[in-house]
Amino acid sequence: MIKRLRTLPLRSRLALLVAAAVAFAVAAVSVTCWFIVQGKLYDQLDDELQKATALRDPKQVNQIQEALATCTQTPRVSGFGNNTYSQVVTADGTTCLFTNSAGEIKVTDADKKVVAQSGTGNGILRNGTDEDGKALRVLTVPLPLTNRTTQTPADAALIAAVPLDGTQSTLNDLALLLLLVSGIGVLGAGAAGLAVARAGLRPVDKLTEAVEHVARTEDLSVRIPVDDDSEDEIARLSHSFNSMTSSLANSRELQQQLIADAGHELRTPLTSLRTNIELLTRSEETGRPIPAADRKALLASVKAQMTELAALIGDLQELSRPDTGQHTGRTQIVAWQEIVESALRRARLRGPELTITADVEPWYVRAEPAALERAVVNILDNAVKFSPEGGTVDVRLTAGVLTVRDHGPGVSADELPHVFDRFWRSESARALPGSGLGLSIVARTVQQAGGEVALTPAPEGAGTVATIRLPGAPVPPPESPDAAQV
Repeated sequence: MIKRLRTLPLRSRLALLVAAAVAFAVAAVSVTCWFIVQGKLYDQLDDELQKATALRDPKQVNQIQEALATCTQTPRVSGFGNNTYSQVVTADGTTCLFTNSAGEIKVTDADKKVVAQSGTGNGILRNGTDEDGKALRVLTVPLPLTNRTTQTPADAALIAAVPLDGTQSTLNDLALLLLLVSGIGVLGAGAAGLAVARAGLRPVDKLTEAVEHVARTEDLSVRIPVDDDSEDEIARLSHSFNSMTSSLANSRELQQQLIADAGHELRTPLTSLRTNIELLTRSEETGRPIPAADRKALLASVKAQMTELAALIGDLQELSRPDTGQHTGRTQIVAWQEIVESALRRARLRGPELTITADVEPWYVRAEPAALERAVVNILDNAVKFSPEGGTVDVRLTAGVLTVRDHGPGVSADELPHVFDRFWRSESARALPGSGLGLSIVARTVQQAGGEVALTPAPEGAGTVATIRLPGAPVPPPESPDAAQV
């Protein structure tokens, strides 16, 4: 049943759940109401019987005593009313009916026990029947009288009863009425639940249509209108969907831009390679050898273009990795000062004519070692590339802040916002080798390590200052199973 319920549409399930809840509530109220009314009606009958058996009329007391003296099955004296059953029962079960009793009440063992109370008990109330099987409400009370013949306490009890036909008819009518009202209430609740479910799920329908539209057309420009003042679950879901499609659209745009930029950057070395290879091939096919110096220059150019292609492909692979924060499978606690010193050794080999000064203090960070070293190398490469011959590059690592200052031409103020964009290159750098991806990789690596990177003009004189800040500590953390790699 539960499995079958789960296959129903959401609005149908909501309608059924509302109808079931209302049905339970209505059933509980109806049953409670029926029992309360039954109790009230029985209380009225019991009060009526209590008054009828109070024996406040002396004439009635005399009649009962006469009946006790000569008690037989033959009606002897007047009763309590035409609608009331009344009789006296003795200890041996002999009954004496009153003249206008509506009939004879069937005596039970419980009634005979009341006789033994000798007028000291309160009697019993019960449901019983007459000789014809008609339902009665019966009250049996001990008689606080004496037998005139024997002058001893009367070993007898007075039994009075009223029919239950009217009460049971009223209760049956009430039960039918409550059943009808409950049925109407449940049907109304189901209809109301369905209407509420449709109204409440209308935003979900819009969201579903939007998702289906995106899946069908791949149109990521779809947005769901959301009331800014609304903070319910549907509004939050709509906001999340809009944020998701916006992020996907931006991701697709960046992907397309990356592909376009990569194609543009790859075209130049590939064109040069093709030209040089065609020259070499034509020389072989025509039998006209290229002069040795020109051939050597062509081969050097091919080698340089191959190196540039390899570097560009490596940079593209680095940028193609998912940009989702730290790569938890490859990050570890590393000594940043050692990475900086290793990068400095490579930078001095690439710029032997430069003076590179370094002041490096210990600092331990959580990062991917290879990626962090590549980022530092890229920063130093830029400083070496743009420094004039015989210039100076100042490197300093203090309290988790790495600064690299060169004395080159610097970057103009209008170019600074673009220095970390992919494939962006300043006008002064377009004649130099490179793909324009180095600083993009630096920014990505630093952000994944939880740090910040900035490029600013040097405060005094020409040049640029590159600054990298990474969270960490001057001492390594205590040895633990997850200290080396997490």
